Amino acid sequence: MDNNPARLSGLWLPLITPFNDGALDEVSLRRLLRHYAAEPIDGLILAATSGEGLALDESETERLVSITAEELGDRSKSLPVYLGLSGNATRKVAQMLQRTDGWPLDGYLIACPSYIRPSQEGLLQHFTALAGATARPILIYNIPYRTGVNLENAAMLRLAACSNIVGLKDCSANPAQSFDLLRRRPKDFAVLTGEDALFYTALAQGADGGITMSAHIEARAFADVRNKLRAGNQAAALSDWYGLSHLPELLFAEPSPAPVKHWLWRMGLIDSPELRLPMTGISEALAQRIDRTIEKRALAKTA
Repeated sequence: MDNNPARLSGLWLPLITPFNDGALDEVSLRRLLRHYAAEPIDGLILAATSGEGLALDESETERLVSITAEELGDRSKSLPVYLGLSGNATRKVAQMLQRTDGWPLDGYLIACPSYIRPSQEGLLQHFTALAGATARPILIYNIPYRTGVNLENAAMLRLAACSNIVGLKDCSANPAQSFDLLRRRPKDFAVLTGEDALFYTALAQGADGGITMSAHIEARAFADVRNKLRAGNQAAALSDWYGLSHLPELLFAEPSPAPVKHWLWRMGLIDSPELRLPMTGISEALAQRIDRTIEKRALAKTA
């Protein structure tokens, strides 16, 4: 694996946004931030898919960023914070970049435009314009099964030439496309998998890390898999992955982030598993599965 320190790498957490009685739960947010600041993660993404960013008002998003900066303090120097942004009108997303220019952020995770399904040339011009609208680094988020459009590698490689387009959160769901990009990318262009279930596979093929929602539950175990692969100990990494690979299946059994919010609530890290419509809580059957898993894990630790 290429360990070029200039590239973004490692285990990034797309932090959930806690709510209580319809409002941003600042007490739980601070608790989460203190907890994960002590975990082996390499960066935070705020207000992205797992963070229900589309359900947040701009004032809530600004408060989310502000609290994060307060809680991380000096640790923010070693724990970069990116903000998730999305939109299907280039001008409006550029305006968001300008409005957040003074916020304490290190960069942005920007999804491909949804619903309108632009051409590859349209995607190329969209992200080129956004790169010109901010001096901060941009991670592109390619997730065609949500947006309806796939940013293909030919356009991606042209965008990689932009100095502040620094990498990709890869959810293309196309293994051949992912491998081809890893093979052809510039040396300073990061590829972070966004598919929790493919974390081991992506890293074994040369990805730099992952933006991994399941790390809310097992940050240390995910980090250990990556560290063992980096050290060349593939057998140990694969053995660890065998014991970990069930977790994404459980946490994505129903629309995310509802399952992980239930788990974090049961752990006492957030005061409520509340989501915002149209997201709803998990089924009773899944709640029971998660609760049984939590109980088994607790018993295993005391055995």
